[in-house]
Amino acid sequence: MAAEQMDRFPRIRTAYGSLTKAEKRIADYIVQHMEHLVECTISEVAEDTGTSEITVSRFCKKLGCSGWQSLKIAVAVEQSAEGGAESTDIHVDDSFESITAKIFRNITDGLQDTLKLLDYAAVERAVETLIGAKRIAVYGVGNSANVCRDIETRFLRFGMAIRAYSDTHMQITSAALLGAGDVVIAVSHTGDTVEILESVKLAQSRGAVIIAVTSHARSRLARVAEIVLVGMGREVHYRSEAVASRLVHLAIVDVLYAGIARQIPEQYRENLRNMRKVIAEHRL
Repeated sequence: MAAEQMDRFPRIRTAYGSLTKAEKRIADYIVQHMEHLVECTISEVAEDTGTSEITVSRFCKKLGCSGWQSLKIAVAVEQSAEGGAESTDIHVDDSFESITAKIFRNITDGLQDTLKLLDYAAVERAVETLIGAKRIAVYGVGNSANVCRDIETRFLRFGMAIRAYSDTHMQITSAALLGAGDVVIAVSHTGDTVEILESVKLAQSRGAVIIAVTSHARSRLARVAEIVLVGMGREVHYRSEAVASRLVHLAIVDVLYAGIARQIPEQYRENLRNMRKVIAEHRL
């Protein structure tokens, strides 16, 4: 399925990689027939895709819908929000003005997609868990390592005992030393990075709670973690989905940061005053 078609329904996009072959046929069918989907019955979809009504129902549940009717409503909402949007893919003959406009549009669309996908109850649980944590370890590699460093820098302002690890050997060493009351924030676009999964599983076996920030709701990391926060950027030529998702994951970090600050306002303001005072003393 073309990435541009997939972008029209973020629920399918974030789950697509974990679908079975039969479920992918259903996903492709839905994206290709969105305009007329409201008229389709579950039996028609099953017949046209060479699957069964049970498989279609299972597919709907994987996308977070209670059934076929619920999925059709979700598709209709997406279609309404999408309207007559133009293609935002980047082409070799685009002007710099056009490229700039498309990049900003794709960033905006990725954030809006995440707004629809984000589980707010999970966000609230993550905030409460982080506030109560004894220690916080943050794991990520590649593009995700930049997100991890941002988490470490920002959460230090709360006086939290937090450290980010981008080296896989240090991650596994850290995981071995964690215990009950500790928390791991694992950031992974695919959610299937072997080294991250090894460290997360070890930390979990030691009693740590796992918070996953990922682009794929049904990835291995998402299945392991107690709390899952899903956000996915839109891929275009010359910029991969992973790079686009980094900006979305940073936005999720902003949400967590604001949520924690709201819960401990006095401590946050006091820490901020102390930091600004120290920093001011070191300025010329």
